[in-house]
Amino acid sequence: MKTTKEELTSREDIFIFTKKYFTDELEIPEIRINPETNLYQDLELDSIDAFNMAGMLEKELDIGIDDEDLKKIITIQDIVDYIAYKTSSKPAISS
Repeated sequence: MKTTKEELTSREDIFIFTKKYFTDELEIPEIRINPETNLYQDLELDSIDAFNMAGMLEKELDIGIDDEDLKKIITIQDIVDYIAYKTSSKPAISS
């Protein structure tokens, strides 16, 4: 699935990347994946699935996800928002 964070230039790109993960890795039909989809209720993910997903995101996109942030990710849109935040360029703090 190798994608770099530089390739994810829009939320649509991130959504497509996320959808591809769920369809390829977890074999979830594409029709079931939309921004409002609840990872736990609609897709029946468990904590192991969530940790595997976090590990994939960390590896593929070279980002860190702490446990507290992972607990707040409930929907597909939460994943998109989190990736967008973590991969956006942040200006350097000047002194």
